[in-house]
Amino acid sequence: MSGGAALALYLGLRRRPGSRAVGYGPLVPDPEGLLDLPEGFAYRVIDRVGERMDDGYRVPGRPDGMAAFTGPEGQVILMRNHELTDPAKGGGAYGPGEAPPEAFDPRAPGAVTRVVVDPATLERRASNLVLCGTLTNCAGGPTPWGWLSCEENVDPGHGYVFLCDPAATRVQPPRRLPALGRCRHEAACRDPARGVLYLSEDRPDGALYRLIPTDPAEPFVGPLEALRVVGRPGVRTGGLRVGEAPAPIEWVPLDEPDPVGDTLRVEAQARGAALIARGEGITFADGHVFLAATIGGPIERGQILRIRDEGEGEGGTIEVIAESHDPDLLDMPDNLTMAPWGELFFCEDGLLGNFLRGLAADGAIFDFARNARSSGELAGVTFAPDGRALFVNLYVEGITVAITGPFPGAGAGREDASA
Repeated sequence: MSGGAALALYLGLRRRPGSRAVGYGPLVPDPEGLLDLPEGFAYRVIDRVGERMDDGYRVPGRPDGMAAFTGPEGQVILMRNHELTDPAKGGGAYGPGEAPPEAFDPRAPGAVTRVVVDPATLERRASNLVLCGTLTNCAGGPTPWGWLSCEENVDPGHGYVFLCDPAATRVQPPRRLPALGRCRHEAACRDPARGVLYLSEDRPDGALYRLIPTDPAEPFVGPLEALRVVGRPGVRTGGLRVGEAPAPIEWVPLDEPDPVGDTLRVEAQARGAALIARGEGITFADGHVFLAATIGGPIERGQILRIRDEGEGEGGTIEVIAESHDPDLLDMPDNLTMAPWGELFFCEDGLLGNFLRGLAADGAIFDFARNARSSGELAGVTFAPDGRALFVNLYVEGITVAITGPFPGAGAGREDASA
């Protein structure tokens, strides 16, 4: 979003599927009945749940959060979460009793897979398991050191963030990052200029956390803090509204980032932290944190928040840049990413059939894709580093696709998460 352009929701326009005159045009029904896209766009299926990967394991189900990295020969490397919780329901990379010795918890089916994609043809060139034995790997975030995979689960021994190497060609021993907190994590993002990490929590009364590394050589070690609105301790951000002046913020320290119980947000609340209405997708762009509050807003069907953090001891602001007054316009936003040319793309996990939508710099919301196969959510939206392809998962179907077409910034590139 060049030039620091402010985003604001355009509330005067109601949407019906395929009827918007903004964005990329109306959606065209897919003859294959999988994914409706605007005219001129097409998709390629990368892989599907149950297919064999190069290491012999199966592609796990429930593909969720995802990010794209650049490989050593220009390949696109997708690091992809699999939000699996119950081994009895199947869909894992391996069967009962077959967990590799590297599994964090041999009873847990959650996983991260690595998919290497040819940048020209978008065909899958290789794939393998990287992390296994975790629970409910929901979203995460890219860093120069790899993919942060977040557990949205606080069963005993779980509730952590793990660092996963995009160069790993086989399953790796888990790299748990306890300083990032133990809670029902959702997603993470990083300010590349200052190295600050931000973490969302998928609870109706969750907090927004940050970690400022104390040593650049240890990017995931430092004090954990929670966002508080100045003068409004314990405010529920779901009650903030579009058009209100940005509210000043500060950050309160947390003494116990790795509690035995599910109490991280309780400590934050005791210190006046703001209550985020199910913080889910999060990304950093143009000097701001963009956060989806999935059940925020006047009808509890979603908000998108923008946070400006001036750094340690310097304050900042929080404001609502989009909110749902009508689920036909916006329905429970989840994973999100900023396109290289400044449009915020976000998936929905709503109740009325799910879209991949965009928020333009002028504030207009538009439809970009619709799950035509089922009412299941779309997840893991991420752009290739050069901006020429968009990748997204059909969560219930267990399918990952690459989308190409006349994107306005195709080939312009963006800051590479792996750089």
